[in-house]
Amino acid sequence: MDCKRDKEQDAEFEKITPVLLKSRTGEFDLESILFLKLRGVGIHDLGCIGECINLERLDLSGNNVSNLAPLASLRLLAVLNLSSNRVSSLEPLRSCDSLQNLNVAGNVISSVENLHCLVSLRKLENIRLKDNTYNYTNPVCRNQSYRTAVLEMFPNIKVLDGERVVGRGSDLYQLCKDIDDTIKAGLYKNGQLIEHPDCKPWVDDSYWEIKKSSNTIIEEAYKQFNDVLHECRLLNNRATHVISQTERSMSLKKQPKQYAI
Repeated sequence: MDCKRDKEQDAEFEKITPVLLKSRTGEFDLESILFLKLRGVGIHDLGCIGECINLERLDLSGNNVSNLAPLASLRLLAVLNLSSNRVSSLEPLRSCDSLQNLNVAGNVISSVENLHCLVSLRKLENIRLKDNTYNYTNPVCRNQSYRTAVLEMFPNIKVLDGERVVGRGSDLYQLCKDIDDTIKAGLYKNGQLIEHPDCKPWVDDSYWEIKKSSNTIIEEAYKQFNDVLHECRLLNNRATHVISQTERSMSLKKQPKQYAI
């Protein structure tokens, strides 16, 4: 009987329904749901998820989802985890204007072209196609140049596959570019390089040399560590002694009393 009930519950979870959403979130009105986590419950049909129009964070990892069409109405969705599903097309996400973080590792995305539909999402800054921690990947990741292609397609991306982007789009790159532009603007006048014969370094030549510091701090820290270690050993010895006495006392209580006749 219990087995039959479990199968019925599993069948209900194959499709997202208002009953499932209300039981998981406690919200009576689907439009009031802001965060939703349906990880690893066997879902393959997103059902009425599109009615949660104010949804901001959605975790559907570890399911059997292949059709993302119901997500097209989620304009406020910022974080979407679709890892470990059966997704091959991301086209419905084109209208998710607020999307910032997208995890599709562990799906069946075969080409970088499948990501082209996301180019218009200006807020998108974190894309994951591969996750080495869980051994999740996509067929597109077999191409050694896929990272370069993705970075060229999304110049403003900051994180790809969990790694900070070092090149175009990163904060460091933009900072260095701004500094270079400022320097160049000061060096040139009317297209001619301005010479400054009296220029002097900002700091002395010895400024960048590594100076030997005193080992006093290190020695003091080492001494304090040894003191703490010694105290720990003393506490360990005391604890061992107390445990031994307690065990001996308990063993004596368990022994039957003997009376001399």
